[in-house]
Amino acid sequence: QVQMVESGGGSVQAGGSLRLPCAASGRTFSLYAGGWFRQAPGKDREFVASIDWGGGKTYYADSVKDRFTISRDNAKNTVYLQMNSLKPEDTAVYYCTAHRGIDRVRNGIPGGYWGQGTQVTVYS
Repeated sequence: QVQMVESGGGSVQAGGSLRLPCAASGRTFSLYAGGWFRQAPGKDREFVASIDWGGGKTYYADSVKDRFTISRDNAKNTVYLQMNSLKPEDTAVYYCTAHRGIDRVRNGIPGGYWGQGTQVTVYS
C-alpha cells in the first residue's frame, strides 16, 4: 500500500501561482511513477501531469503545458505540482496518484494509489 496526502490548495487570483506537494508513505515510493489529475464541478477527472520514478521523464496535458511543472524528491517521498499563470478554468479538486509506470499514471489505469484531493480555486 502507498498512502498519499495532498496539500497546498487554496484560492488565488488569476495569473498567480500555487505549489501542491503530495507526501507518500508506505511502500517504497521511489519505485512508483507519480502524477496529478483534477476534477472540476460537473466534469470528469482529467489528467494533468505525470513523472517517472527517477524524475527524468514527464508528460503534461496540453492545457497546462508551459504553465505547470511536475517534480519529485524521492528522499522526501514527495511529488510536487508547481502551477504558474493560473486561470479560472484551472479551478478543480487536484488529486495525486502513484502507479507502476508513467504510462499507467497518464492513462489512469486501475490499480494505482490516490490521495483525497485538495481544492484549488482561481478567481478573476
